[in-house]
Amino acid sequence: MSCNSCSSDINSVPKGCKSNGSCGTGDCEKLSVFDWLANMALPAGQEPMNIVEVRFKNGRKHFYKNTENLQISIGDIIAVEGNPGHDIGTVSLTGELIKVQLKRKGIAADSEEIKKIYRKATQKDIDIWNAARDKEYDTQYKGREILGKLGLKMKLSDVEYQGDGNKATFYYTADDRVDFRQLIRDFASTFNIRIEMKQVGLRQEAARLGGVGSCGRELCCSTWLTDLRKVNTTAARYQQLSLNPQKLAGQCGKLKCCLNYELDTYVDALKEFPKQDTILKTEKGDAVFVKMDIFKGLLWYTYKENRAKWYKLTLEQVQEIISANKKREIVASLEEYESEIVEAQKDEYEDVVGQDSLTRFDIPKSRKKRKNKNKKPQNTDINKPNNTAKNQEAQTQKQQNQGQQKKIKQKANFNKKPTDQVTGNQNSEGINSNKPKQKKQPIRKKGNGQQIQKAQQNAENKDVTVQNTTNSKPKNKNRNKKRRPPKKDANNSENV
Repeated sequence: MSCNSCSSDINSVPKGCKSNGSCGTGDCEKLSVFDWLANMALPAGQEPMNIVEVRFKNGRKHFYKNTENLQISIGDIIAVEGNPGHDIGTVSLTGELIKVQLKRKGIAADSEEIKKIYRKATQKDIDIWNAARDKEYDTQYKGREILGKLGLKMKLSDVEYQGDGNKATFYYTADDRVDFRQLIRDFASTFNIRIEMKQVGLRQEAARLGGVGSCGRELCCSTWLTDLRKVNTTAARYQQLSLNPQKLAGQCGKLKCCLNYELDTYVDALKEFPKQDTILKTEKGDAVFVKMDIFKGLLWYTYKENRAKWYKLTLEQVQEIISANKKREIVASLEEYESEIVEAQKDEYEDVVGQDSLTRFDIPKSRKKRKNKNKKPQNTDINKPNNTAKNQEAQTQKQQNQGQQKKIKQKANFNKKPTDQVTGNQNSEGINSNKPKQKKQPIRKKGNGQQIQKAQQNAENKDVTVQNTTNSKPKNKNRNKKRRPPKKDANNSENV
C-alpha cells in the first residue's frame, strides 16, 4: 500500500520518495507482503528457499528460481528470464513465506511456470529499463489513435514494456470478440517491437490502474485484495440496501467487493428474524411487513387496508404475534403493542456555553439600536387620521423659512455701521440715514479742562458697551479703541 506522501504521475510512477517506484522500504509498491519471518533463523540442517517473488509494473508479480544461489534481498533489482530476452523487476518477497504464497496461488514448487534468475541488474540494464518505461505513455497515446482509425470496439487501458525494450504488452478490455490482426501489423510497423495483446476484465483493469473509492480510501483490489470474487445483488438484499446501481457499483462498473465483507454477519443475524412474507392477523385486519432494522431488532408493519401509518414493533413482539396466530388466536391491534415499547432516554451532553459549535464565529453580532430621546412619539390613535406626511412637510417648510430669515437678519446686522447703532440716528420711518456725519465739536464750557476730558471719556465708554450688546458678530478692533483726548495748548489750557 502506497504511503501518503507518494503521488503517481500519468505513467503511474511514484513521485514522493523520488525512487521512481523501486524503493526498498516496500511502501510504494502495491500488494506488498510483510515478511514477519525475516528475523527468525532456520532450524539446523534446513536449506533456505531458493524461490523469490519479483514485482513488475502495476503490481504484476511472478515467482523465479535462484539457481545460481545469488545473495538476494527485498528491494534488489534483478534480471530475469523473459519471452524472449530478459526482463527487469524488483524483489518483493523472499524466505519461507514464499511457500505460503505458492500454496495460495496454486503453484507447485517444481512447476515449469517458474523461470530462473539471470543476474543482478547492472547500471546498463537499469538505464535501458528506464528508457523503455519512459516510452510507455507515448506508445499508449499512439495506439489509441490507431484504434480510432480502425474503428475497433475495444479500450486500450495500459502498455508495459519489457526490461530489454524489445517487447511491449498491450492490455485491453472489450465486451465482444475483436479481430485485431490488422491492429498488430500496424503496431509492429509503427513501434518496431514485438507486440503482445492481453485481454483483462474490468476488475483487473481497475486493480492495475488503481484509484480512490467512494469511501475515500484506495481501491482494495489495487492494495491488498487479490481474490476477486463474484458479487450478487442478493448481498445487497440481505443487508437491506436499496438496489441503486449508482451507489452499489464501483469504479470498474461492477458491484463493490466490500458488499461481501459483512455478508456473513447479516446472514447470521437474519436467522432469528421471521420471513418477510409472513402476515400478522389482528382484529383490525391483516398486517404486512414494511422494513426492519437488523441490529436494533425492530420491525415495521402496516395494515393492508390502511397503509398510511407504520407501526414499530420489537422482534419479541412479532414472534409473540406469530406464535398466537399459529394457535388460531387473533391479537387485538398493533397499536397496543406499539404503546408498550418504552424508549430509554439517553442523557445527552448539553453544550450551554456553545464551545463545541463549529459555526459559533460565523453568526454576526447583533448591534443594539440607540433610542432617539428627542424623537416625538408616533400617533397611536387609530381613529385619528394619519397626517404624518403632511406634518413632516409643514415642519420642513418652517425650518427652511426660519433659516432664510436668520440669514437675512445676519446680513442686515453685518451691513450696519457702528455709529448708527450707537447714536441711533434713524429717520422717521425707522431706516438709517445714509448721509455723511459730521465730526463732533468739543463743547466749550467754563471750568477745568480735566473735568471736560473725563466726561467725554465716560460718554465714549457707554457708546462702546451699547455697541457690543446690540451686535453679536465681532467688529473691527480699531473701531472699539478709545479715542485720544485732545491735546492741551500752552496758551489756552481751558479750551480744547
